Amino acid sequence: MTTLEGRSKTAVVIIDVQRDVVAAAHDRDAVVASIGRLLDRARAVRAPVIWVQHSNEELERGSEAWSIVPELSPGEDEPVVEKHYGDAFEDTALEQTLAAHGVGRLVVAGAQTDSCIRSTIHGGFARGYDVTLVADAHTTEDNTSLGAPSPAEVIAHTNLYWAYQDAPGRVAEVELADTVDLGSLAS
Repeated sequence: MTTLEGRSKTAVVIIDVQRDVVAAAHDRDAVVASIGRLLDRARAVRAPVIWVQHSNEELERGSEAWSIVPELSPGEDEPVVEKHYGDAFEDTALEQTLAAHGVGRLVVAGAQTDSCIRSTIHGGFARGYDVTLVADAHTTEDNTSLGAPSPAEVIAHTNLYWAYQDAPGRVAEVELADTVDLGSLAS
């Protein structure tokens, strides 16, 4: 039900699943495995898969820390969008990449739940996309020493509030990696 004219396809968007970004992430291995299963399903129906990769002073482009985790890798026909801000739409080629694929619905997974995931799902929703957050395929690190809730609470709260987002002509939902509807992706 996207508000974007003529954009009926859905893309899987994998955000910042980079070595140092998820090195200390909550339930890292299970989340990476969920993303892997989601990717397998998306690729089986020939869905667009878009990777997003963050760089900054701590995550220097081309470094081992910056690289995608070894368990996952972009396919040769899967674009990688580089970003420098939390919202993957800010000052990147993400919008142009999605438009070129006719995408109006995003299925989002990756890291960090409380920054880049939240920023991007809100950014996409505000730009007219339907946005599905994959409940078991996003994670964050432990920032309790800074006063944040535990990672499990951050993830659970994000899943809870996203399921109740609404706006005219757009859909926000939360689904599991193994059950998210991917049937319309290859259309």
